[in-house]
Amino acid sequence: MTGKRILIVGETWFTTATHTKGFDSFTTTSFGEGYSILKAALEAGGYQVDVIQNHAAPTDFPDTVDGLRKYATVILSDIGANTLLLAPKTWLHAQRSPNRLNVIADYVQGGGGLVMVGGYLTFTGIEAKGCWKDTPVEACLPVRLMATDDRREHPEGVVGQIVRDTHPVLDGVQGPLPALLGYNRVTLAQGAELLATVGDDPLLALTEHGKGRTAAFMSDCSPHWCPAEFTNWPGYKAMWCNLVAWTGRG
Repeated sequence: MTGKRILIVGETWFTTATHTKGFDSFTTTSFGEGYSILKAALEAGGYQVDVIQNHAAPTDFPDTVDGLRKYATVILSDIGANTLLLAPKTWLHAQRSPNRLNVIADYVQGGGGLVMVGGYLTFTGIEAKGCWKDTPVEACLPVRLMATDDRREHPEGVVGQIVRDTHPVLDGVQGPLPALLGYNRVTLAQGAELLATVGDDPLLALTEHGKGRTAAFMSDCSPHWCPAEFTNWPGYKAMWCNLVAWTGRG
């Protein structure tokens, strides 16, 4: 594994809008992405960052452990489990294909790093459509997931609290944390380390799984849950660089 090479998977979307103007209407489509802030922070920390966007993940995400071993850490952010499970070979042609959730779990078991970042389609997600519960990936994580929609929306802002500031992941990160606008609600897995909380819930947690290390950050890495107040905070770059260094044993 290359200690300075990171893979971000997800954090993109297409939006279709219908414009109705009296009798007439038309539709437009647009593309959006939320990974650029995180990517820039990691690159400023000296990391090489590759991105697989959501629409490309069914075909481009590696289907072998060897394909992931070039990366010290894989970051899953706002991507549902179905996107990796349902490769075109299976979805369109009813043929067997590798279970890439097993591939991720085997990669971690063998020494790889994994970070799951909160959002509407990670952890359990909106209307439980993230579908990561009861998967081999959940078993690797430092948290356990809800069976139902796990979002906690806080338009008024909610401030996380650091509970273990001596951990290397929080080196250079000083509280108080800026306010977030929401997060995914989870419980701490047995044996996991809790570094920060939000309300009565985990916000940042770590664990070792097999020979690998994993982390879970229960809010977003970009808007809307993670507003500019948080992404512009000096601790943002330090936290994410420390997280991939710890999970990737850098």
